[in-house]
Amino acid sequence: MEIQRDSYIKALAAARFDGQVKIVTGIRRCGKSYLLNRLYRKYLTENGVPDENIIYINLELLENVEYRNPILLSRHINELTEGKSGDIYLFIDEIQTCVSVPNPALPDGDRITFYEVLNSLRSRENIDVYVTGSNSRMLSSDILTQFRDRGEEIRLHPLTFSEFYSAFGGDRQAAYDEYSYYGGMPLVWTKTDERARMSYLKNLFSEVYVRDIVERSRIERTDIMEHIINMLCSAVGSLTNPQRIANVISSEYGEKVSINTVSSYILLLQDAFVFSEAKQLDIKGMRYAKTPNKYYAEDIGLRNARIGFRQQEKTHIMENIIYNELIARNLSVDVGLVYDRSRVDGKEQRTPREVDFVVDSGNRRTYIQSAFAMESEEKRESELRPFSLIRDSFPKIIIRTDTGKRWTDEKGYLHINLLDFLLDKNLI
Repeated sequence: MEIQRDSYIKALAAARFDGQVKIVTGIRRCGKSYLLNRLYRKYLTENGVPDENIIYINLELLENVEYRNPILLSRHINELTEGKSGDIYLFIDEIQTCVSVPNPALPDGDRITFYEVLNSLRSRENIDVYVTGSNSRMLSSDILTQFRDRGEEIRLHPLTFSEFYSAFGGDRQAAYDEYSYYGGMPLVWTKTDERARMSYLKNLFSEVYVRDIVERSRIERTDIMEHIINMLCSAVGSLTNPQRIANVISSEYGEKVSINTVSSYILLLQDAFVFSEAKQLDIKGMRYAKTPNKYYAEDIGLRNARIGFRQQEKTHIMENIIYNELIARNLSVDVGLVYDRSRVDGKEQRTPREVDFVVDSGNRRTYIQSAFAMESEEKRESELRPFSLIRDSFPKIIIRTDTGKRWTDEKGYLHINLLDFLLDKNLI
């Protein structure tokens, strides 16, 4: 079965021969190679590009290990493209495995990196360059410094629910139940046995992501790294900060664990796209709070696997899935903060209230509450009160599992079923 990822193909197609290096980033095994070398290759050939003019180099493969040397990689590309006419599309997989080497012409000067290789390719008008990478610090931040305006990032995510459902169909609720348990890593759905799916996700987390971070960053306290991962997985949808995590680990270990250690390990997990941080925005003051923030798992199936498929809190899982859906739509997402004012014994008190998501796209903003169910008046008041404290007219949406057809209440708030929201790409 071929899973379509149309939004990414449109983004790649729109950037053809724009003079920039296209950098497809994302968590390992989310389908970057599949996107380029199968789906995009198919798109190109269907639009008249000869297959021999599409060159694919996978630097993860043992037979290509020598090309992790950027000088040898450059020579190899020149050999593959020599004598070819017409437009050439070059795909290089897992570019971050390419190491820096001494400049043979200037042994004591700057080292040669893959950036030099890619920048030199940009000068060849008939070559359009696409690379993939699994580490944001090595790629995303360096795009600004090494490429400046010469590279653009296309961020690939695991399957959203709508992508999953378009491929597998069937009863919507049954599909969501499967998705909210096993997530959207594409290869998990090649496993027909439940035990095989669980085993695949558990091994992916420990043998690929954790090992990759430990080896690349030379982590000494792997036990602390593992503990942080478990805490973040358990706390999705809850406000936390490195200081709080450091205090818990210090208490449990009986030794001082610094906030700097925790902060650096969390950053490494974010760089590897395992977790994403949502900052807390004071909506009225239009400023970010320093802490606490929320951390969401890039894939809910990976999160579930990490904690042994326990802690199946439907509210937190639903919130994580909504967050991932919004991010996959290339929207800017924050956690909102407003204050409820009251007087107690003649003194004014400010009570913080949370808006689950403040979603921005250009000059358009939308406020979202992930309410799961509003089975009582008390629950209804708790969920809707933050909206009433916001003094602007931007749309406000309550996403629920206990409502059918979408409807708008007397205050103008849209109530929509979770599955309708996830499947409606045009709502925001």
